Amino acid sequence: MAQTDSQSSTFSDIVELNVGGQVYVTRLETLTAVPDSLLWTKFTQSSPGDLPKDSKGRFFFDRDGFLFRYILDYLRDAELYLPEYFKERRRLQKEADFFQLPELSRRLATAGKDGSYAEDSGEPEDSELTSPVTSTTSSSFSDRTPRSPGAGAGYITIGYRGSYTIGRDIQADAKFRRVARITVCSKISLAKEVFGESLNESRDPDRPPDKYTARYYLKYNFLEQAFDRLAEVGFHMVACNSTGTCSYAGNDPADDKLWTSYTEYVFSR
Repeated sequence: MAQTDSQSSTFSDIVELNVGGQVYVTRLETLTAVPDSLLWTKFTQSSPGDLPKDSKGRFFFDRDGFLFRYILDYLRDAELYLPEYFKERRRLQKEADFFQLPELSRRLATAGKDGSYAEDSGEPEDSELTSPVTSTTSSSFSDRTPRSPGAGAGYITIGYRGSYTIGRDIQADAKFRRVARITVCSKISLAKEVFGESLNESRDPDRPPDKYTARYYLKYNFLEQAFDRLAEVGFHMVACNSTGTCSYAGNDPADDKLWTSYTEYVFSR
């Protein structure tokens, strides 16, 4: 009888993680990039059945899910760029200690002493932290393009259907209604990485992470929540389009007009 994933003695090349409720999809070689780190130990000295999993079979770590994206970025690349006005350096250093990344922890501590990452000063802190995985010679880094926190390039399309009424008096303010559903169209692994547990997968569950979907939607009530999250992980809006139809709220043409629209925003990283 063929072994199930939970019974297999080896890990797959693509690994799904649940870190404090945030879902990440990455490669096994990324998790094991730093020898003797906690993730290296877990994913080279153990078997899949030895590690705790969530209800969907993802390997679970009870740590700060949002800060883990910086840990993962550090493992992926030769340098790490933290966002401006980063106020969680000490917490990130604590996460680095937990995941047994002493070089990252040391550099965070050093950056804090020289003021580059002042938590309360409000000063910018776009500084480089070099990974021990690769050489630190200047020539090895000069040819690299800085990457945004959170991983590789890709596109995510955010869509929503909304409606609002405009009264007979054209000077009156439009009466907007709350957005009913915000949809996500992208590669599955990218959507899970960016939105984590805020992503509702019930309409398109259990598909491979390398496939694309247009059926996910977000557990948000406001578009700005989605926009803020995309901005946090390095996405920028590159296009937008919208269509709309008009009808009357009542039977009388003199009644308020009801507008229904569908809008899509395209983001790129």
